[in-house]
Amino acid sequence: MEYLHTMIRVTDLKATIAFFELMGFVETRRVDNDKGRFTLVFLAASGDAERARKTQAPLIELTFNWDPEVYGGGRNFGHLAYRVDDIYATCQRLMDGGVTINRPPRDGHMAFIRTPDAISIELLQKGGALPPAEPWASMPNVGVW
Repeated sequence: MEYLHTMIRVTDLKATIAFFELMGFVETRRVDNDKGRFTLVFLAASGDAERARKTQAPLIELTFNWDPEVYGGGRNFGHLAYRVDDIYATCQRLMDGGVTINRPPRDGHMAFIRTPDAISIELLQKGGALPPAEPWASMPNVGVW
């Protein structure tokens, strides 16, 4: 397993980027999604910047939703993300241990789980997506993440 990023939702993208720049972070990547109406900005600590540009880790992901939203109850903190060698084996091991797979890896690429304190964790398949497989391909979402 490999740590990827921590996502936080922000209400003032410019101010938040300035804050992280004061701490020595640098922007490594930006995604504007017109359809989803959001912007993602990925930042790396200065000592991690070169590695982050190559491997896209370790990063802070700032998510700016274009439509105003008030974040309460920790909603501004999004999730932790980890790259795994085999998303199906990882999810099966977690399920066998009693963990709910909130967003199953139907696409062979991404899944979401939550810690006992309801912190979301994104699991991403290393390399390309695995071919869709059961029981994951037809498994519904459970709860929120």
